[in-house]
Amino acid sequence: MPSHLERLFVHLGLTLVMAAVLLIIRTVLFRLFHRWADKSESHLDDLIIRSVRIPSIFWCLAVGLYVGLDLSEYSGKYLFYLSRIIYILLIFSMTLAAASLVGKLFIRYFQKSNMPIPTTGLVHGLLQGIFWVVGMIIILNFLGIPITPMITALGVGGLAMALALQDTLANFFAGIHIMMEKSVRVGDFIKLESGQEGVVEDITWRTTRVKMLPNNMVIIPNLKFSQSIVTNYSLPEKRMSLSIPVSVSYQSDPEKVEAVLEDIAKTAIGEIPGLLNRPEPFVRFIPGFGDSSMDFTLTCQVEEFVDQYLVQHELRKRIFKGLKAAGLEIPYPHRTVYIREEKEWEKDPKK
Repeated sequence: MPSHLERLFVHLGLTLVMAAVLLIIRTVLFRLFHRWADKSESHLDDLIIRSVRIPSIFWCLAVGLYVGLDLSEYSGKYLFYLSRIIYILLIFSMTLAAASLVGKLFIRYFQKSNMPIPTTGLVHGLLQGIFWVVGMIIILNFLGIPITPMITALGVGGLAMALALQDTLANFFAGIHIMMEKSVRVGDFIKLESGQEGVVEDITWRTTRVKMLPNNMVIIPNLKFSQSIVTNYSLPEKRMSLSIPVSVSYQSDPEKVEAVLEDIAKTAIGEIPGLLNRPEPFVRFIPGFGDSSMDFTLTCQVEEFVDQYLVQHELRKRIFKGLKAAGLEIPYPHRTVYIREEKEWEKDPKK
């Protein structure tokens, strides 16, 4: 009659054979699934396949252990531990698959939807962390490890850690405050108190990342970001007014200048990307009378902050050509200097 050790080796051998067979079947199935997903218009199947790629390896090992244990009819003292390993592998792999799928769904769909959920790296991490905490609690319950003493110990230890990690926790809760307040969101164009401006790329558990127009990244601790003065050009809406100053000679007719500028702006609608037709562009004789010119302001609407650069570029070229064609002069600054000639009697201080 074979000994327990011999039966253990038989079980391990059968487990390895079954795991190898299952891994081969897994590889074939994944290739078939990828072909099927490539033909599908939905992206959900791609996310599911990517989410179960790694966990499926643990499933093969768990099934291999179970089948090898059943075929070998092993009943030694290690049976209890082997069955627990199978259970833990299944819980761990299911937790990994669920956390990965939720994270990918969050990135893929939530960021493109209008749902009132802040799509940041901090929320992404919190969602995955919830699944991992639940999975670990299930594993501890199965192993018979009491959770209440651990929570008590974590509470005492957490107080000590909170004192040691004040800056880290302050940045973490500041990040949560920023997201809940929704005064700054991912994708908003903002200007910092220091003068730097750019698009908010992400709000993580420790920092807020702002991508500037030169394609550089500004990384700001959440605590400092929440305490600074920030101008958000995307709130209350992305549309914004654009004012272009225009100066003409004092010999010009103000009404003609107004008509020419409005005609130029209205003609450009639909031709210049980002220039909006509602409300319509208008001209005001503001700031008014300058030192060398009459100063007007052309006001129009652009779709968002970054559109103003192209709109200004194109409109200024059209304004220059339009004023020239209408016979309206753009004056150069000039000053009249009076030179007083000194009299002879003024030169002699005695006279």
